[in-house]
Amino acid sequence: MKKKSVFLILLSVACAMFFLGCGANTKTIKNLQALEEGVSSPTTIEELEDAIDKYEARVLDVMLANQQIGIWYKMLGSRYLDAQMYGLALDAFQKATEYYPQNPNLYYYVGLCAGYMSKQALDYGGTGSTAQKYNYLKLSESGYLRAVELDPNYGRALYGLGVLYIFELEQPDAAIPHLEKLLTVETRHTDGMFLLANAYYQTYEYDKAVAMYDKIIETTTSSEKKAQAEANKLIVLEAAYAQ
Repeated sequence: MKKKSVFLILLSVACAMFFLGCGANTKTIKNLQALEEGVSSPTTIEELEDAIDKYEARVLDVMLANQQIGIWYKMLGSRYLDAQMYGLALDAFQKATEYYPQNPNLYYYVGLCAGYMSKQALDYGGTGSTAQKYNYLKLSESGYLRAVELDPNYGRALYGLGVLYIFELEQPDAAIPHLEKLLTVETRHTDGMFLLANAYYQTYEYDKAVAMYDKIIETTTSSEKKAQAEANKLIVLEAAYAQ
């Protein structure tokens, strides 16, 4: 009996996919579903209640299956990312967002992978076009922004935007509000401080840049970071005095 039930399910799914691919109408699909569930045209109270129970179970099964598929796409993306297969990882995370459109982590990974892919978007044809690279960078931006929209305190996405705007899109002014927000969430994020000081320097806000390097010197326990902050501070002061 169980084998017969499984066979009917597989048969109905296969038929449904076939008819969908061929542009079948809704009536045909409903007929297939009715065949599988043993429900045709309920009329009595008992028949209607039975039909509702059966279709509610079907809906629950579909929901659970979709949830699992979304989780598997996320896991697949993570595996590809670990293997530095960024294009495949990007595809998997994008698919995962179709199942979990409110998950900020997925959009962060979309932004991260798109950023990596921009590095691989070389002009192999020698056309002089940078369109593909730019498209990946804009996808990275939109991924990070969506993550921050869903979770305004998402530190990794805020930091990712800082890196993207300063080093890739050359928009240090756009990086500043995101990095300032980051440092209200993670007050000892010294890498974020370095980025913000850099953005201040590039936008000629020298006093703020100096203050940020002073904060790094006071905060960090790393001798290397402290030395780097002191060296960068001297560069900023020289630029300020040269004005």
